[in-house]
Amino acid sequence: MKELISVSFGEIALKGLNRRYFEDQLIKNIRRAIKDLNIERIYKEQGKVYIEAPKPNFPKIISRLKKVFGLVNISPCIRVDKTMEAIEEASIKAITSKDDGIRTFKVQTNRADKNFPIKSPEVSRIMGGIVLNKFSDLKVDVHNPDMYLYIDIKQNAYVYTEKIRGYGGLPIGTNGKALLLLSGGIDSPVAGFMMAKRGVEISAVHYHSYPFTSERSEEKVKELAGILSRYTGKIKMYSVNILEIQKQINLKCKENEMTILSRRFMMRLAEKIAEKEGLNGLITGESLGQVASQTIEGIGVTNASVKLPVFRPLIGFDKVDIVHIAKDIETYETSILPFEDCCTVFLPKHPVTKPKLEDILKSEELLDVEYLVDEALENMKVTVIE
Repeated sequence: MKELISVSFGEIALKGLNRRYFEDQLIKNIRRAIKDLNIERIYKEQGKVYIEAPKPNFPKIISRLKKVFGLVNISPCIRVDKTMEAIEEASIKAITSKDDGIRTFKVQTNRADKNFPIKSPEVSRIMGGIVLNKFSDLKVDVHNPDMYLYIDIKQNAYVYTEKIRGYGGLPIGTNGKALLLLSGGIDSPVAGFMMAKRGVEISAVHYHSYPFTSERSEEKVKELAGILSRYTGKIKMYSVNILEIQKQINLKCKENEMTILSRRFMMRLAEKIAEKEGLNGLITGESLGQVASQTIEGIGVTNASVKLPVFRPLIGFDKVDIVHIAKDIETYETSILPFEDCCTVFLPKHPVTKPKLEDILKSEELLDVEYLVDEALENMKVTVIE
């Protein structure tokens, strides 16, 4: 009898001939997440991954596994020989370890090994009878039980009573690389999380206007990147000062175009970094209609400044939905710290909400766009955050 942790895959199971590639990447990510917790062995058996480690480390292991994309369920379990006697012993042990307050149960058996002589419904019936005899205060409830007793019959037999939810999605590194425009606000860390959940490896670029914005503002963004890295793995963060760009826009262009022109410069800078680093796209935290630059016209004009695909995973989200996710992934409290960002510098009183591309291009003719972009990138700082 051995206590260990099992993890179940999500949509990886639907990947057909590519499933092996996704599974291998997921196991690699699992190893990375828990490598310092005295792992004894990790192995795969018929659709699940099993982790052997010292039992005192189980809570930390489970906490980290919950943040590994691609996993839907995590279960402390007991591995025994494939006999009814061993399964009975493990079932009694699993139920005994449960907290008080359990009054009803249901046995659910999955017999992956079809050579096992007793079929799943019969295993469940037999084990249900044994549990009723052993625990007189328990009753069977097949519709809404307080507890499930799960039995998986494979090369070995596995018994468990919990399914701890993971985030699902796809393993990091299976769906390309992209650069996240990471501000100090609520939305962009959530956008990075959402894209990482789809298997995208994340880097980040942060824009500041030092000394008009404080160093503490930049540290706040690094803290956000650190929280995000719990889910994404290490993040390479590029820090770019755009103060000179903002000064030139403020000096030579219409005041109400400040926001949209700044946004186009941010996209150009991000694209230059992405192309140099071999990244496949850009990610923003924009949500349609949330602020002046995020109207459908504003987004269209912003898109026209770059050729790389721009991913906006929050485009149809309400702010309440975004805040809910931010709280869940623990970026919210840092995001609302009151430190200014570059978007507050030269902020127009009445920004244009329905910009026309021809007007914006005409304004950009007043600026040395290529020089301003190259100068900003020349003084860029790079930090690796884990």
